[in-house]
Amino acid sequence: MSKFYCSLGLMSGTSADGVDASIIQSNGDTEYEVILDKYFKYSQSIYQNIHNLKEEINNSKDLENLSEKIQPLEKEITLFHAKVVNEIIENSKTSIDFLGFHGQTIFHNAKEKISKQLGDGKLLSKLTKKSVIYDFRQNDLKNGGHGAPLTPIFHKLLKKKFGFKDVTFVNIGGITNITTISSDDTMSGTDIGPGMCLIDRWIRKKSKKNYDENGILARSGRVNKLALDKLVKNFNQKENVLRTDIIQSFDTKYFDFSFVNNLSLEDGLATLTEFTAKIIIYAIKAGNRYKEKIILCGGGRKNGFLVERLRNDSKRIELIDEYKIDGDFVESQAFAYLATRSFLKLPISFPETTGVNAPCTGGIILNY
Repeated sequence: MSKFYCSLGLMSGTSADGVDASIIQSNGDTEYEVILDKYFKYSQSIYQNIHNLKEEINNSKDLENLSEKIQPLEKEITLFHAKVVNEIIENSKTSIDFLGFHGQTIFHNAKEKISKQLGDGKLLSKLTKKSVIYDFRQNDLKNGGHGAPLTPIFHKLLKKKFGFKDVTFVNIGGITNITTISSDDTMSGTDIGPGMCLIDRWIRKKSKKNYDENGILARSGRVNKLALDKLVKNFNQKENVLRTDIIQSFDTKYFDFSFVNNLSLEDGLATLTEFTAKIIIYAIKAGNRYKEKIILCGGGRKNGFLVERLRNDSKRIELIDEYKIDGDFVESQAFAYLATRSFLKLPISFPETTGVNAPCTGGIILNY
């Protein structure tokens, strides 16, 4: 009988609004149980500092040039995570074996084999007195992969949990990634394009809001067809990315939204939301995924206007919450699971999901 471990997964996504924390019990293979899910909001200062820094980073050279800004922010983010962990440990009766620490992504470029997440694993281990598994993407990049997406193997576990046959998970975070698992458990995955990154970036630029709650402002705007056509054309022309037969990954800065610069707040949101929806729908159609169950995960599933637009194309689209899983914590649960697999030296990325040369494990393990 396989041993079960208790892992605490810590995830801060592209929105950088806070930390999702999940404790799961798992054997790292076919079984898992959720013990706790909890969200911890960043202070406005941390939130603003992350987004200000990301606006300054346009290439890998900026990571070195901005090191004097990056280092103190990394420490501040790590201290916040340590406070989260210690609060959970104090209030939980669960004995946690290790932490799965994703950190805060500020730059990703698979071609240069760089994926930078802010988070000091050694400091976190010292402050929490726990073993820490972090830096999950580097081993994949070193072995020819894109370093993303890493969630497909967890989606495969969800498929088993719910007894699905053919299923596609569409995770709408800052970037949208997609995982398809067939009835024989054949798995594929890739980033497909923007999720909420353009919508959120636009609203931060044009207002004092952090996001378009439920898509209300986008709903009140009008899609500018000229700008929309330019967005789609530019996205496809850059590297012929509107394909489903290749594996790709994106940084949030990959997408150019200058085409909406002259639009109002509402019209810009309407246009960017339509652009995001079009890319997702294209990926679903091109992969002939309408025959499968399609499940939406990620923060983007909370944007009612975007979800309505997607469902206009397919009534088969469902929210993961309909299966009694809180969709806010799929990724934190995933990184708790990935930490367990990393600890057991099991693969977390695969040729068919990240383009890595062969299935490989990942994550630096710091034993306390």
